[in-house]
Amino acid sequence: MQNAFTSLGLAKPDYDEVLGIIGLSLMAAVQALAPEDTSEEMKEKLCLAYSEHYRSAEADLSLYPQVIETLQTLTERGYLMGVVTGKSSRGLVRVLEQFDLHRFFPVWRTADMCHSKPHPAMALECMNEMGAIVGNTVVVGDSRFDIQMANAAGMRGLGVSFGVESAEVLFEQGAFDVIDTFPEVLNHFPDLR
Repeated sequence: MQNAFTSLGLAKPDYDEVLGIIGLSLMAAVQALAPEDTSEEMKEKLCLAYSEHYRSAEADLSLYPQVIETLQTLTERGYLMGVVTGKSSRGLVRVLEQFDLHRFFPVWRTADMCHSKPHPAMALECMNEMGAIVGNTVVVGDSRFDIQMANAAGMRGLGVSFGVESAEVLFEQGAFDVIDTFPEVLNHFPDLR
């Protein structure tokens, strides 16, 4: 995001400000970071510049330790999982394909498919598509917007401290617990079989 701003001759937003918008749709993120007098045309250019910079950095993406093994265990325990993200559909599909994650996530919603977080639509639509009910659904996320979305949908939110936000922020937003490593998610999802 900082590269997008500087490539267009704009002052780069502060690192903490950028962290604070992760989870939003791209346009919502740009609107939050751009100065008030930024034209709509410039905001569109910022979105395009961000997409170009992000695409060039995608090859360097990696998963957190034990992600595949943990997702496999959750599947074996009988859990259905979906993805709700501020990414575009194209961006999410690239990540799912890059790491062979399609097998774990039969449903997903992106910011170009429905309302962006913290609106509850993404979570509710995935839940409905899987035939789940609110009381049995948990949102696992690393940003305040994930927890806010869970709250707005009437779901529980499990925070992860190794992403965007600190445990303190996630608890403040209403997370019922916060984990520090991905495998710890298993502590909250016992075997359903």
